[in-house]
Amino acid sequence: MDTASTQILLVLEFLVKPVQIGTNLALVQLMWAMLNGSFLESRGAIHTALFGSGYDRQTIQRCWRALRYGVWSIEELVMRWQVWMEQETMWQAHRYDGWQPVAFDITTFWRPKLQQWSGRGFHRIAGRLMPGVPVGVVVRVGEIAGQRLPMLCKLIRTPRTATDEQPIENKLLCYARDHLAQCEVALFDAGFKLSAIQAAQINHFVVRMARNCVLRRNCLPPVIAGKRGAKQKYGAEVRPLARSYRGKEKVGTPPDQIKTFSLSGHQIVAHGWSNLVRPDQKVNKQHQTVHIWTFHDSRYKKPMILATSLDASASVILRLYLDRWSVEQVPLVAKQILGLQRMFVHAVVCVQRLPELALLVANILTVMAAVLPATPSGYWDKRPKKRVVGCAEPFDGLILAI
Repeated sequence: MDTASTQILLVLEFLVKPVQIGTNLALVQLMWAMLNGSFLESRGAIHTALFGSGYDRQTIQRCWRALRYGVWSIEELVMRWQVWMEQETMWQAHRYDGWQPVAFDITTFWRPKLQQWSGRGFHRIAGRLMPGVPVGVVVRVGEIAGQRLPMLCKLIRTPRTATDEQPIENKLLCYARDHLAQCEVALFDAGFKLSAIQAAQINHFVVRMARNCVLRRNCLPPVIAGKRGAKQKYGAEVRPLARSYRGKEKVGTPPDQIKTFSLSGHQIVAHGWSNLVRPDQKVNKQHQTVHIWTFHDSRYKKPMILATSLDASASVILRLYLDRWSVEQVPLVAKQILGLQRMFVHAVVCVQRLPELALLVANILTVMAAVLPATPSGYWDKRPKKRVVGCAEPFDGLILAI
């Protein structure tokens, strides 16, 4: 066994140390089968993956029983993982003008033929809800030696009776409200609605908006002399981007301010609007107002619209939101690299535990790939080098750290 494998096993041993004897060994063996790629060959079958790792029949049965009947929780393993990262690595949280990004997302492990399971997730390609196991993912974003890396800090399980992603979305919003520090900012993609975020009373957030979004000023428009009718209760509409609807052109609202800055050698033009409320809200000083920023980049045909409660510069808001892509990395590694997009488990406990364990192992693999020395890909690779990932990636792109 090489040095890298030994160090990874030491990390797994640290994670399961509080777990009762017997179960801890089985969990280490199960996570090692995930890390060494056995689930890729077995296409998600647990017994086949454990057999491919070289375990005997007794060990395979012990690992399976630990997964289904073992007394352990994913919350305890995630907490131990955070402690190890903070103590044993040089991981540093990102800070932009004093704000630390915390990304939220929902990932679904699709199970179209799973019986007696009501859970469903929204499939982006299919455009509808499909049977699966949704899991809420929360990561803090930082870096090690200039390489951006997420640190998994919370996994939220969907209720057994849920039929869509709404309950797990509510749990994520409640977690953001109750557990984020004053200097931390919650980052959400377009799947989270601005109304739900404000209803959860989250003070610091950045959320992506639809390109056809409409908001209102939180002040009444000037009164036109001689005009009859009821008094106006809503502010003037603010449309960040122009669009056409049923053959009619909707003109965009002129921005309150225009900022230009450079990001990774490319010029970004930001249009901003301040003191805005949702279109269904009347003018009221007690409403939580938001700032809208539209970012135009010559590399892309369509701009990106962000809504935030922070009174920060446009460059800070954009850099914060670009760190949200780190949360996509955890399920991407678990499904595509570790091969756990398929899972042949049917007990309710295993259906929930195995995806959570896969996401934790995926984060471990990502961090260890950045911490350990670079491994040559073949005899020709005399001087292997690590790939350093920056903090400013394209608007609609994903960057892997391994």
